Amino acid sequence: QEKLEQSGGGSVQAGGSLRLSCVASGYRASDSCMAWFRQSPGKHREGIVFISGNGKIDVDDSVKGRFTVSRASAENTAYLQMNDLKPEDTAMYYCAAQSWSWVCPPDWTRYSIWGQGTRVTVSS
Repeated sequence: QEKLEQSGGGSVQAGGSLRLSCVASGYRASDSCMAWFRQSPGKHREGIVFISGNGKIDVDDSVKGRFTVSRASAENTAYLQMNDLKPEDTAMYYCAAQSWSWVCPPDWTRYSIWGQGTRVTVSS
């Protein structure tokens, strides 16, 4: 069974940092797309960082220069490093994957595997 297990997150003051982890099981994550989405109350789910199976990384303008993604292939894990956090980054964060494709679509409805979500709260 293909699964994603998230960890990390929590509460931090503005300007602080957090790292989210996403461990994949049941498939080889390094060969396929892994994406990070977030959703705030009353807002649509938005894609913020995408890493394709060929290593190409796309970062949304809202987090560019502050958030980075990396993969540890041996651990089948992806990481989202979030620096210089702002109150508007407060949201539920989800990792998502397409085990059968190395391309990352921007539309969250195209993803078949989802982590359980982790909350990030940034206070001013």
